[in-house]
Amino acid sequence: MRADATVDALGMYCPMPIILTSKKIKELQAGQVLEVIADDEGIKEDMPAWCRSTGNEFLGIEEHGEEYRAYVRKVS
Repeated sequence: MRADATVDALGMYCPMPIILTSKKIKELQAGQVLEVIADDEGIKEDMPAWCRSTGNEFLGIEEHGEEYRAYVRKVS
């Protein structure tokens, strides 16, 4: 999936991937996609929950071994 920006949260554990996501998404324009790369399995539950609570669109997660790539579209 093509992303407009990327957050590298490798080696970081909850809540850091979500904190970094929250900071970075503020820099994006509505409709742009953020890719979050993490190796904390908790992102599989945390990212969809964060999107539900913030109103941003959760586009899915790709798993590559022990690495996860979560995609979020900024809504507004």
